[in-house]
Formats: sequence, C-alpha cells, structure tokens
Amino acid sequence: VITARTTRDETTGTFETVDSAGNLVLKTAKGRVAIPAPTSFSDPRKEGPRPMLLAIDCGNTNTVFSIWDGEKFLCTLRTSTHHARTADAYFTWYSTLIKHYGIKAEITDVIISSTVPRVVWNLRVFADRFFNCRPLVVGKPECRLPHAPRVDQGTQPGPDRLANAVAAYDRHGGNVVVVDFGTATNFDVVAEDGAYVGGVIAPGVNLSLEALHSGAAALPHVDVSQPEKVIGTNTVGCIQSGVFWGYTGLIEGVIARIKAEYGAPMKVVGTGGLAPLFEQGDDLFDTIEDDLTMHGLTVIHDYNKEQGA
Repeated sequence: VITARTTRDETTGTFETVDSAGNLVLKTAKGRVAIPAPTSFSDPRKEGPRPMLLAIDCGNTNTVFSIWDGEKFLCTLRTSTHHARTADAYFTWYSTLIKHYGIKAEITDVIISSTVPRVVWNLRVFADRFFNCRPLVVGKPECRLPHAPRVDQGTQPGPDRLANAVAAYDRHGGNVVVVDFGTATNFDVVAEDGAYVGGVIAPGVNLSLEALHSGAAALPHVDVSQPEKVIGTNTVGCIQSGVFWGYTGLIEGVIARIKAEYGAPMKVVGTGGLAPLFEQGDDLFDTIEDDLTMHGLTVIHDYNKEQGA
C-alpha cells in the first residue's frame, strides 16, 4: 500500500505499475489512478554510487578507516598501525573488506589524521593512486581548521586532538573536556570559542599494563575489566583493581583540576575504546561518543571545501 502526495491531493492505493509516461499507477477504491511523476524523479536503480569521503585516523596502535556518505558512516574498518605497510597493501585490505560488506562507494575525497608521521606518505600514495585525489592531512599548513589552536609558540598539537576539539565544539559548543582513551589517555580542553587550548597526556591503560607485565616477571598480563571489589584476593584481581580504580581516580582528579583551573562549567565527553568500561565505574562523563574523532574529520573536510581548499 502506497500513499502518494501531490500539491493538491493525497491518494492511497495498491501499487500496480509505472506507466510509459513515468506515472505511478495505484489501484484505489475509486479505480486505477495515475499519479504524475515529479520532474525530479529518478530511478535509484539507474543511479551510480554517491560521492563519499574516506576518513582515516591513524594512531600509534590502530588505524581506522570510515566511509562517510554525507549523512552517516557506512562502515568502520580497523587494522594495526604499521609504518611499512604500502599503498597497495592498504588497498588490498580495504577493497577486500568493502567487498565483503557489500558497500559500493565512490570515494572522491580522503582526509587523514595521523599521530605516526612515517605512515602518512604511504597513505597519501594510497589516496592518489586508487582514488585519484590529494588527501587533506590534519596538522599540515594546507589543511585549515575552523578555530586555530591557542598553545605555546612552536607547539603542534596532535591531529587527533585537533579533530576531537573540532568535533566536540560542533556537537556541544565550547567549554568541553574530551577524554580520549588510546595508546595514551588524552584530556583535550576546548575553549568557549571552539579553540583547542591544551590539555593533559597520561600513559594509556593498555600501555601501563604492558609496562607492568614487562617490568615485573612474576606478574601476568591481564585484561582490563571492572573488578567486583576494590581489595583483590588474588594476583589478577589485585592488578585489575589497581588499573581500573587507579585510572578512575586519575580521570576524576585530572578533570576536577582542569575545571578548577579553567574557572567555568565544562562538559566532559569520553571517547576511545575503553571509555564505556570506565563509565561503569563512576559518573565520569556527561556523554560517550565513539565516533568523535571521525566526526571531527568530516567537519574539517567540509570546512576546507567551503573555504575552497
């Protein structure tokens, strides 16, 4: 059953066919009715794939590819970061997964955020060779930001931190702290006008666990999880409690000190793989957004397009 609306009428009936003139033919209580097709009508079966943006976030541990169709992310692909991976290797991995998920994407633009400088060259070649485009690279002079960061002269904030600041301002306005759980745990401060104005860098949770395991031969490697109680009664429980409640205290303490120094009410946004885990422990965040960095990359891309970059 279909309800068709024109400027004057509304007709409900059962679909029968599309006639030679392109009119929609419905069977109604009053008989067969032909609904004039709008001049803007197009058959989606005859349309090619829409132009899309490939956003790439390369961190110290993982590299994430997300395809943005202008309204939503169609998929997110994740691989380990390796500086020796070639452009051909990236494309083989990417095209295999795209085919597996049945996604037809015509990538017309690429934007890259990378905290690992050595991988940027091969990602540039990947974009140029397989998508025939020159990628935007966050942090490079040719990539403009909606709001310039305000940090010490000569300091270059990480591109992921800049993307997080742009995304946080776009979604929440200013006066925001972003807590990003990655190889490092970053606290990014976004001013009222949207500028990134600094923050805090602490060792990441998994990095701390690796260091503990490597430096203390008798201590096993354990997964991060919320323990049932603070006082552990076995080695694994003691380590889990130390990591989980230790980092909970770190997050609470750093956020409290940032707010006190900043001197204005602030919203706290969590992102990164372990953010949902630490939300279970206490009321640490106002919201958790796992796509924050990727959203920031889409905003930066759109801003550069508007500026003619």
